[in-house]
Amino acid sequence: MIQPEMEFCSMTWTGVFPAVTTKMTKDGAIDIGATQASVARLIDNGVSGVIMLPMLGENALLTLSEREQVVRAGKEVADGRVPVLSGLAELSEDDAVAAARNYERIGAEGLMVFPSLAYRTDQAETVAWYRAVGNGSGLPIMIYNNPLAYRVDCDPETLEMLADVPTIVSVKEESGDIRRITDIYNRVGDRYAVFCGVDDLIVESLALGATGWVSGMTNAWPAECVRLFNLCSQGDFEAARQLYRIMTPAFHLDTDVKLVQYIKFAEHLVYGAPEWLRRPRLPLAGAERERVSAIIDETIAKLKDVAA
Repeated sequence: MIQPEMEFCSMTWTGVFPAVTTKMTKDGAIDIGATQASVARLIDNGVSGVIMLPMLGENALLTLSEREQVVRAGKEVADGRVPVLSGLAELSEDDAVAAARNYERIGAEGLMVFPSLAYRTDQAETVAWYRAVGNGSGLPIMIYNNPLAYRVDCDPETLEMLADVPTIVSVKEESGDIRRITDIYNRVGDRYAVFCGVDDLIVESLALGATGWVSGMTNAWPAECVRLFNLCSQGDFEAARQLYRIMTPAFHLDTDVKLVQYIKFAEHLVYGAPEWLRRPRLPLAGAERERVSAIIDETIAKLKDVAA
């Protein structure tokens, strides 16, 4: 069995790591104050780490300077209480390696690395990409595996080919195929910390051995999501199922192409965070806004009933 080399990372790769939304003003500028307030709220409610600049954080729409501001803002609020990771989304290999080194320089404690956004890489190119980024800095890496969105699949065979890169320590598994978690363990054992990357597969993923959760809807309901994770980790699946059934309609919103709009809107309804986005994304309107609002409002009401 291949064992993970952890000398590059002191963090514990388990628990809930929300993919933090980057808060915006109505005109599309970064709202650092609101972003820091959301990070503080997440940490106060028990998350194990935070990931700044994920896809949910509108990474690809920000300038280099803005990305640095967001990571520094997360670091300032976390103040050592939880690790702060940064998403890394670039087009070219050279830019990806340079970005990894820059995030290390400004204090990120790990990276969630997207495949190249330039085009659909084949297996050899994908391996070369992650190997280059992995060797480019001392930061530990979580591979962001989302073949539905990016059409690049870091399948168990690909992960095995990358097992000799010590900085690659985790994979965010977002293929949507729950069988994948068992396939990874059967192929490479405990080499990687496997994180569930889909909110509406978290109970199933933890039952099969996932160690963590990169979550979208935790932005709206951090205490409830941490509780759900802990119930599963403690083996109390009966209680976990009750909470999961309440939250699953909202969790389904995490898998839609408009998940950024939906999750920011959920934050807005749950605790008043700004829902604004950077174009080309626009705020929800009309029947779509009403449909999503109904799902979120029903979840809020049911969670209150449970707490009562």
